[in-house]
Amino acid sequence: VQLQASGGGLVQAGDSLTLSCAASGGSVRRYTIAWFRQAPGKEREFVAAFGWSGNTKYTDPVKGRFTISRDNAKNTVYLQMNSLKPEDTAIYYCAATTVVWGRVTQENDQRYWGQGTLVTVSS
Repeated sequence: VQLQASGGGLVQAGDSLTLSCAASGGSVRRYTIAWFRQAPGKEREFVAAFGWSGNTKYTDPVKGRFTISRDNAKNTVYLQMNSLKPEDTAIYYCAATTVVWGRVTQENDQRYWGQGTLVTVSS
């Protein structure tokens, strides 16, 4: 499956942004789709995941602010980001995996990656 991430941009603190991860060559319903991010000078980290069965998981810093969802008709997974903070500034990547749910936060267990999309939050 090929993944295409989009939707990044420059916003102010408190603003909202929605990222899209469009899949081709396979159905998003057959994978867990996860979002990771990499801030300047930092390791890539898990942000959120949408499981093939509809489960969701979030890292603590984004809980209550970010929402991951899936549109089966568009074969796309979205990351709605509200109340953005400067510390959310990063390149955001989407990834697909078939690993067990307990390991979906692991970068090395992702099978396919999209290119990154840059999110910059100014204070």
